[in-house]
Amino acid sequence: MTEHFRSRRRPLDRFRSVKMKLSVIIVAAVAISASVSSVGYWAGVPESVRPLIAAAIALLLVNVFSTGITSPLREMALAARLMVQGDYATRVTASSQDEVGELARAFNTMAADLAEVDRQRRELVANVSHELRTPISALQANLENLVDGVTAAEPEVFSQMLSQTERLGRLVAHLLDLSRLESGSSPLEIQPIRVTSLFEDVVSEAHMSSPAALLEARSEPVDLEIVGDPERLHQVLANLVENALRFTPRNEPVTLAATQYVDEIVLEVIDHGPGIPESERERVFDRFHRADRARDRTMGGAGLGLAIARWIVELHEGTIQAEAVSPTGCRMVIHLPQRHHLGAGGDQSI
Repeated sequence: MTEHFRSRRRPLDRFRSVKMKLSVIIVAAVAISASVSSVGYWAGVPESVRPLIAAAIALLLVNVFSTGITSPLREMALAARLMVQGDYATRVTASSQDEVGELARAFNTMAADLAEVDRQRRELVANVSHELRTPISALQANLENLVDGVTAAEPEVFSQMLSQTERLGRLVAHLLDLSRLESGSSPLEIQPIRVTSLFEDVVSEAHMSSPAALLEARSEPVDLEIVGDPERLHQVLANLVENALRFTPRNEPVTLAATQYVDEIVLEVIDHGPGIPESERERVFDRFHRADRARDRTMGGAGLGLAIARWIVELHEGTIQAEAVSPTGCRMVIHLPQRHHLGAGGDQSI
């Protein structure tokens, strides 16, 4: 639960400047001093005592009002110390309209952002640990059985171990890709790409892992070219095709399609599997998220491929979305802006 400091409206919160607040305090202190001196004169208070009374009242007034000015700073100092200890839930009072109030509101925004980053970090560590544990446990079990002589050293056993090792490799590769993309250390190398050649490469790679897969590719027009990073766009389409093949029934095709419009190029990967529920179509692009129908871990996948795909598409200033196919199936649609030419230097990084 978010913890707030005691929130109350301070007397000078309505003023929009610290200088104005200080001016008000000074004027009030001078006025009180003059009033005390005048009242003391009429009341017969000794002249030597009147300044002391006026100074005491003025100091009390300044202390009360200055506390209201500086209390957000003390709250921020305390909240910062709590953040060092890992507590990001504390929020400071931000009722003032002056510069200190703006700083307090910025501090609260920063604290909320840090809390969200910390939550994502914890979630990432938990998800990665879970994904790594499954293949490692399977490898360990197979190796222990081989060492103990429970299982014979047969090709099927080594095939299972190889499959788990490949799964670990894919997970590590995806994590490295996400790290590079998030840090901006993997810029795009922009160049013209012939769509039919891109599709042929994706289909050829898919057939290497799934020889019996039915894959169709079409482009309108046939000589359509797009401008982008060929390696990264290949990675996007390969991820989408891999997902489509994983959930497409045997003897049902997976289709790659490209269509040119006036200001954009649309790439599609269409399958005839169970599809994605409407409530999940946005969340499937989140890291480690799986739609309910895709929860079976025996089918592979760590929930990172679509997150990487969205990141790459957004780096190309495009969008990606999941749509339903009637009667069953899923259409992954990528919208890329139409680029008619490159910069003066040819290949470029964006």
